[in-house]
Amino acid sequence: MHADLSPLIAATAHWLTSAYPACGGALSSALCEVQARQAVTVAAWLRYPTAMDAALVGMAGPGGAARLDWVTGADGAPAADGDDDAWRSWVDEVVASWAACLLTDEELAAQAVAALLEGDHSAGLPLEFRRLVTPDDGDRRAAALLRHPDLLAPVAELHHAQLLDVLRPGQALIA
Repeated sequence: MHADLSPLIAATAHWLTSAYPACGGALSSALCEVQARQAVTVAAWLRYPTAMDAALVGMAGPGGAARLDWVTGADGAPAADGDDDAWRSWVDEVVASWAACLLTDEELAAQAVAALLEGDHSAGLPLEFRRLVTPDDGDRRAAALLRHPDLLAPVAELHHAQLLDVLRPGQALIA
């Protein structure tokens, strides 16, 4: 990968798993985190397909979690365990919305992963997003809230149409 989107990916995945936590113990939490991270990675690579796009968001910043918090009703909630909220400024609303779309629609997720082959990020990398595209029963149980279409609808609907535009056949990967 030519540009580092890891702060954006980490923060957005953390926001998703905080808003839609795992159901169960430590293993469930880890499985939920992997699924969120895979969905956010695919969404971020689609949203910022070139090294230039990634560099620009790295300089300007992605916008933060304020609107997502408002949409999910978490605005004004105190930070969990005295957690520093600086990471929240690295949450990308569009990436979170696209990830929510991917987590609730396996066919759309498979289409998105296939579209990554056209971007800079996947050059020379073996792409496998199994827990996103073909989750097993354990994955589904662990991330029951994270994959629940009704619960994720307010976030997914924010930028669903834009994701469909990007994934339309013959459409260049532009955000």
